[in-house]
Amino acid sequence: MTDMIARLDAAANKAPVVPVLVVESVSSAAPLAAALEQAGVTIAEVTLRTADGLKVIEAMAKAAPGLIVGAGTVLTGADADAALSAGAEFLVSPGMPPGLRAALAGREHLVIPGVATASEAMARHEEGFRRLKLFPAAVAGGVPALKSLAGPLPHLKFMPTGGITEAEVPAYLSQPNVFAIGGSWIASPADIAAGNWGRISEIAGRILATA
Repeated sequence: MTDMIARLDAAANKAPVVPVLVVESVSSAAPLAAALEQAGVTIAEVTLRTADGLKVIEAMAKAAPGLIVGAGTVLTGADADAALSAGAEFLVSPGMPPGLRAALAGREHLVIPGVATASEAMARHEEGFRRLKLFPAAVAGGVPALKSLAGPLPHLKFMPTGGITEAEVPAYLSQPNVFAIGGSWIASPADIAAGNWGRISEIAGRILATA
């Protein structure tokens, strides 16, 4: 159960910034994966918000074997099954409604569920989830919230995502209960659609240099 968590932790230790990717076309997958890997990115989250999301996961995993590719915006058990079948190594959800929770039973070690409160974080940990996504981070309290949670819940580790600016990355990563941070600034949908691979590599390298 801890193998995937250990891999994510090790990868995040090298590069704790996880690009959250919205990719419209599978044709972008291979060059995007190469651009990210070249810049030193070790973990990528491909959202299931587009028609080609699953194909993108499969193509990126094949194009960059050293990149841990996961699926984001996992909303249902069917999403989880399809993403894992496509090659996703981990799953990220914005929340955990009862139906999704039931569908994920036994696969908690592969999932980073979204939480916004201490009660949600405690409940997910009690259910066996070992890494959590503070979401939406900016609305849920940001760095002050993480500092407050660290006192009574020092055993919980978070990947804050949502509404975080690039300038705030160092402040988030300085928190002891943050193992990684997610954001769309490394590879915006516009840059992906335009094939701006050099720009994506440059942005990734710049952000990782401050991480």
